Amino acid sequence: MRCRRIPVGPTVVLVAVVLLAVACGEPPTPPQPDLFRVALLAPGSVRDAGWNQSAYEGLVAIRDELQAEIAHQETRTPQEFEAGFRDFAARGFDLVFGHGFEFQDAAAKVGGEFPATVFITTSGSTVRANVAPIVFELEQATYVLGYVGAKISKTGRLGTVGGIEIPSVASTFLAFEAGARDARADGRIAETYLGSWEDVAAAREATLAQVALGADVLIHNADAAARGFFAALDESEGVYGFGTNRDQNDLAPDSVIASAVLDIPRALLMVAREVEAGRFRPRSIRFGMRDGVVGIVWNDALVSRLGVGIPITAKSLVRRIKSGQLVVPRAGF
Repeated sequence: MRCRRIPVGPTVVLVAVVLLAVACGEPPTPPQPDLFRVALLAPGSVRDAGWNQSAYEGLVAIRDELQAEIAHQETRTPQEFEAGFRDFAARGFDLVFGHGFEFQDAAAKVGGEFPATVFITTSGSTVRANVAPIVFELEQATYVLGYVGAKISKTGRLGTVGGIEIPSVASTFLAFEAGARDARADGRIAETYLGSWEDVAAAREATLAQVALGADVLIHNADAAARGFFAALDESEGVYGFGTNRDQNDLAPDSVIASAVLDIPRALLMVAREVEAGRFRPRSIRFGMRDGVVGIVWNDALVSRLGVGIPITAKSLVRRIKSGQLVVPRAGF
């Protein structure tokens, strides 16, 4: 059946529209409220049990608390970053998160084209009128874990396994090494980057290689590839490790002593509230232990093996960091 346009008077416009839609087999679409619209660009799977999954959980929290319309897209290259930002902005999204240091150049470029949209990168230093970074000071937690790791190491050798070498990841390892050296001046730290956030096999091999060279306490910052890191810990007797970005203690419960955690959902929600209320101002938005966004989750089943002194020392370090008495070294961004 073909739909014909029938002239009608103004008093029957609404009825005509509804009848026409029904005749054409298309149900009428009710008017949509002026929803707050928020999108996320993630550099990997939002089911990675780490960095990206936490951001997606933040997006869901924004939907639930602010009754926002949400969307997300997995993007892996600078071209995809830019295209993703531009697509969401062109579709009228109010706020778009680029989840990582690597998104800031694309955010700055597209931000100039779409001044009505706010672009937030979860790391970096780029600030524009409608562009800002969230800076998670995860270094505060990795410093403490480096200190603890050096104290419990029998060999004095520690290891780090990273995904891609970007400043935000390197900074967490810098702090881990600083903590280790403050605890044990003769400690040695090996560092490996995989060149990938996803290569589980490479992470396992890199971890086992460090263990073979004597590392008995290791930390990762490798997103989905970290599953290989945890598998290697499970295969290695007398070797312990630390999780990052979220509580990963249960991924290798017999080996992971603690996780340096970020409450990314809380941080994203706080920024979204600011944008939704029209109170956004461009600046580096910093979150650390004092804000309750950065913390440490201990594996209670393993902490008892550390001896009484280690947890007490760790708590003391955390108190000093929160008070500002201890300033943890970090990369300059």
